[in-house]
Amino acid sequence: MDNGKLEVLHHGAVQGVTGSCHELRLNGAGILIDCGLFQGTERRDDLAIDFEIKHIKALVVTHVHIDHVGRIPYLLGAGFKGPIICSQPTALLLPAMLEDALKIGFTRDKKLINRVLKMLKFRLVPLPYGEWQPVAGSDIEVRLQRAGHILGSAYVECEAGGQRIVFSGDLGAPHSPLLIAPEPPEACDVLVMESTYGDRNHESRLDRRLRLKEAIEHALADGGTLLIPAFSLGRTQDLLYEIESLMAEFGSDAAAPGLPWNELEVVVDSPLAARFTGLYRKLKPFWSDEAKDRVAEGRHPLSFEQLTVVNSHRDHLNAVNYLARSRKPCVVLAGSGMCAGGRVVNYLKAMLGDPRNDVLFVGYQAEGTPGRDILEYGPQEGWVTLDDERFTIRARVHQVSGYSAHAGQEDLINFATGITPAPRQIRLIHGDAEAKAVLQARLGDLLPETDVVIGE
Repeated sequence: MDNGKLEVLHHGAVQGVTGSCHELRLNGAGILIDCGLFQGTERRDDLAIDFEIKHIKALVVTHVHIDHVGRIPYLLGAGFKGPIICSQPTALLLPAMLEDALKIGFTRDKKLINRVLKMLKFRLVPLPYGEWQPVAGSDIEVRLQRAGHILGSAYVECEAGGQRIVFSGDLGAPHSPLLIAPEPPEACDVLVMESTYGDRNHESRLDRRLRLKEAIEHALADGGTLLIPAFSLGRTQDLLYEIESLMAEFGSDAAAPGLPWNELEVVVDSPLAARFTGLYRKLKPFWSDEAKDRVAEGRHPLSFEQLTVVNSHRDHLNAVNYLARSRKPCVVLAGSGMCAGGRVVNYLKAMLGDPRNDVLFVGYQAEGTPGRDILEYGPQEGWVTLDDERFTIRARVHQVSGYSAHAGQEDLINFATGITPAPRQIRLIHGDAEAKAVLQARLGDLLPETDVVIGE
């Protein structure tokens, strides 16, 4: 969009769903909305910032998933010296996410990592939801509103040149167990909106919860392990919350032969997920009313008695070997969510060939990732490449779509059509070509006066 002195530019998440990075420029000064990594088939070996940043006065972070924040160290390295504006929970979560990303993909030099983290913390400007913040050196103001995607997530309202531009970031479904649902902005001239699930809807919370229960019982019926590849932030905490609720509701009912629900062992094998779960517990003021009520009842949705956390690498390898050999029913949550790295890979290598085991996917699997291959080829007893080696898939593969942290098609439509009057333009980003095209057609029918375009 170019409206005289006002421009909206895209530096990522236009042709695909990763690498989110967008710019709002007014009178020669600009702000960035996110600066994320490209993943899957969109992955790039060169992570250097490939756009001009001298005029960028601030970075606004919508949430801390790596495809929205992973290139922040490279942005700092390129000379960006402005503030990093984010929600209060994000200010707590972001250093942990980037520390882990630096260790895995950049360096294990502790001094260098600490220098980057110190620089990051110095730049952070935590902003309460609903409060306008002028961006120094520009004629732009920003305000964060709850996006319901993960804890701390926000969509960004921008006042610039007499217009209101809204960047959705990643929107969440309205039935996330821990989060307050997003509400559409009161006014908006241009909406830049994600479209990850623009072509489909998710199961309801009731349906997905029952499907989760069925998947667990089915997986454990023959003494196998249920492996759930889960993102360390957001998905892991939602699943722990729901599993604790199943334990509380079904109690002495059998989750597996001879194993009542309230004795089911759940393993979180991810130091980062354990760290984020601890941070989630510190952020209870930002939880939904339902979650707060459970805590008031004396329940512990994220730290129940049957939960085991695996931290050290040695304990991880022992857990993999033990569960691969034994017939002990167990649920394991391990990262990463798309099986492209992390501890889940060792579990998959050890367990995919055994039909007693099950793999349950609860989130989006990007094209080109092992998770997508397992999901597509698993039912046909195909194979997947892990660490440059082929592994036959004999484990049963399931998917429960309702646990995606992303809004489904109807949720996106409700967000866009809930703005009154309707935006002059809706620009669709952050989605596969088919998802964007389907959502564009639906919105075009519902909002005939709005110019619905696919971001370029």
